[in-house]
Amino acid sequence: MALVAHSGLPTYTRLREEGHQVISQTVARHQDIRELHIGFLNMMPDAALEATERQFFRLIGSCNQIVQFYIHPFSIDGVPRGEKGEAHIDQYYESFTTIQKQGLDALIISGANVTQPKLELEDFWEPLTEVFDWAQKNVASTLCSCLATHALVQYEYGIRRTRLPQKKWGVFSHRVIERGHPLVSNINTRLDLPHSRYNEIFSDDLEQVGLHVLIKSDDAGVHLAVSDDLIRVVYLQGHPEYDMISLLKEYKRECFLFFSGKRAEYPVYPENYFPPAAKKILEAYKKSLAYAKDNGQIAPEFPEALIIPHLDNTWRDTAKAVINNWLGRVYQVTNQGRDYWKHKNGQDIC
Repeated sequence: MALVAHSGLPTYTRLREEGHQVISQTVARHQDIRELHIGFLNMMPDAALEATERQFFRLIGSCNQIVQFYIHPFSIDGVPRGEKGEAHIDQYYESFTTIQKQGLDALIISGANVTQPKLELEDFWEPLTEVFDWAQKNVASTLCSCLATHALVQYEYGIRRTRLPQKKWGVFSHRVIERGHPLVSNINTRLDLPHSRYNEIFSDDLEQVGLHVLIKSDDAGVHLAVSDDLIRVVYLQGHPEYDMISLLKEYKRECFLFFSGKRAEYPVYPENYFPPAAKKILEAYKKSLAYAKDNGQIAPEFPEALIIPHLDNTWRDTAKAVINNWLGRVYQVTNQGRDYWKHKNGQDIC
């Protein structure tokens, strides 16, 4: 229905400018509409911190449930931060301690960058598992994205992800496997979704521990799986939250990593993403970048503005529908909306 801007987070202003319905707390208090409080654990690095924040806020804000959505962003220790990222979190995010005290109806956990060969060696591993443990007992449903899915499957079931021979990224065709599940109600049975990862948890791995695979690709593997109690935990390996230009930004970053010598080979294209007209522009850019690199010149400007008109977003409606289904089920599970929230905080609701 509407996002409630209960803080000065700049994302609310950005979403208003894009035409999303964002209301103030004052307006919210005068509406006789139920509340849902959604936690958002953002573990993305500084370069993607605010973009990822906006992407998930957009999806929640697009939900057509008659609900006021309060989103509570927070982060955890162990995620490397620069000055800008720290400042953003300190000013606009809540602490996990506050989250625990106030409670949540549902929780979203983002992906993260890794630096270690095993997830349990990451500095954020213990703080993340603390969040897992708390959510298991206190939250109606937890939705995990990408790295968070891999981490929770390992933590909960002892299943380690498998390193792929090369990066799996692009936009891939998927099919709905378990069509009767409420999370995939009223969505297309064949659909596109973006992926971007070096590791994978396979369908057989998930099914052997009783998880249900709902959406799957022959080329990209599992996108969506759930626990056997409908929505207690929702696992995503793909990136339905991605903007149309997310993979373009990622490809641009890989090009500059090549130019700076931080990657040995020029990046391959994300699969099924750049149409021929875009590839023609990018091939010309590849030659100019190689020339600049070989001759000690600065990198030429990336032709982002020329590429964008050729791109398409073929996954947004599906992403909105699945998140709408998820939040609808969360609402049904909590069943009491605002009264449920007040009850959890020990307030008199009589």
